[in-house]
Amino acid sequence: MATQDMKTKLAGTYEALKDTFSYTNPMQAPKIEKVVVSTGIGKIDDRQKIALIQDRLARITGQKASPKPAKKSIAQFKLREGDIVGYQVTLRGARMLTFLDKLIHIALPQTRDFRGIKVTAIDEMGNITIGVKEHTVFPETADEELKDVFGLAITIVTTAKTASEAEALLRYIGLPLQKQDV
Repeated sequence: MATQDMKTKLAGTYEALKDTFSYTNPMQAPKIEKVVVSTGIGKIDDRQKIALIQDRLARITGQKASPKPAKKSIAQFKLREGDIVGYQVTLRGARMLTFLDKLIHIALPQTRDFRGIKVTAIDEMGNITIGVKEHTVFPETADEELKDVFGLAITIVTTAKTASEAEALLRYIGLPLQKQDV
């Protein structure tokens, strides 16, 4: 049900933004391409804790996480090329819409001292990355112990050409961005 609301909201993007950006074709309107949820595991060697992170990430996103290996060796960190340094999930389609709906309406409002996302988090290419310090803000993981808390990075990738187009799109879908100081 909630996914359908998000789907209809995204379908009306052209009508909502055509006057602001003078679009002449519905294909010019920006869209959300994918959502990437990732977490780093750092120096964790405990297999049970790594399995817990994979399980929680799968519960939150509804999809199995893929391991991300180190791209190069760094001797000072005792890191070898190919060692697993984190996990990532790329969401598209219905799972992406469900996750966005859950993020906007459930997880972000539960974040402690949340005052909105800074508009400066949107990069020049129209993408935004949101850092969530505690994964326990998601309802699927609220019952666990506080000793195994980890953070997430959530990147929303759009087809917007500029940061202002991306900001308008994200405000339209309901992402709680802070007011711009003039």
